[in-house]
This record gives sequence, structure tokens and C-alpha cells, in this order.
Amino acid sequence: MRSFEITRIGTVHNDRTDVQHTDNWGAVRSTITVDERFGEACLQGLEDFSHVEVLFVFDRFPESDDHREPRPSRGRADLPPVGVFAGRGPRRPNRIGVTSCAIVSVHGRELTVVGLDAVSGTPVIDLKPVMREFRPAHVEQPEWVGRLMADYFRP
Repeated sequence: MRSFEITRIGTVHNDRTDVQHTDNWGAVRSTITVDERFGEACLQGLEDFSHVEVLFVFDRFPESDDHREPRPSRGRADLPPVGVFAGRGPRRPNRIGVTSCAIVSVHGRELTVVGLDAVSGTPVIDLKPVMREFRPAHVEQPEWVGRLMADYFRP
């Protein structure tokens, strides 16, 4: 298999440090500090967008070699087992997370967002402005996802 090397572009800073605390991300305010190598104008223009997609690495979770067996999300027995690519959790082949967050402010290399579900110190690997043209017009999902996510982004 071919492998790729990805280097962090920045780091998350917020008040959340417990990776086991998986709910109530809706009011979490995070500042992403982008590395100096990108210069002070690297975020210029991002302030004109309402949201940004933050791609990050679930670096605090162990890698797993076996993703063949479907499992219930978060180990919850009340949810159906699903394959590794039917969930968004941290136990993934490349441990990459992505979340669309509301932009609060942009100052130099600092981007402040609300609703990022990553703990302080998490490596950020990319930032992309959210554009309507890249979003689906209609999304369908199974009923159990609503139960799983009921408190996830609650403040």
C-alpha cells in the first residue's frame, strides 16, 4: 500500500482535554493557531465566510489494524453495528476528523471557531471554507443517528 505523510498546519486550543467526554460540543470555543511557516496573511479572506471545515487528527486514540467487524457507534448497545466507514468516530483507518464550525473571528494566524469537537492540543491538518456549492441539497440518514447525536452539539 502507498502511504502519505501529512504534517500539521496548526493546533487547537480550548478548555476541553478529556477525549472521553463526547457530548456538548456546541458551545465549545476553540482557537486554531496556524503555524508560522504560512505567514501572517494565511487566513486572509476567511473572515468573509460564516463557517470553516476543520480537518484534524484524532491523535489521542490508538491505531487499530482491524476494521473488518461492524461495531455500534460509541459502543452503545442500543445502536446497530455499522462498518468503519458508516460512522464518524475516532477509531478509523487514518484517524482523520472533520467538522464544520462557525467562524467567530480571524486575527493573523489565529482562527476562533465554535463547535469544534477536538480537544486542546489536537493537530489540525487543513482548513477549508464552507461553500454552499459543496454541500448537498438534501441529506438522509438512519433514525439511530439522531439518537446518537442528540446531545453531541448541545451547548
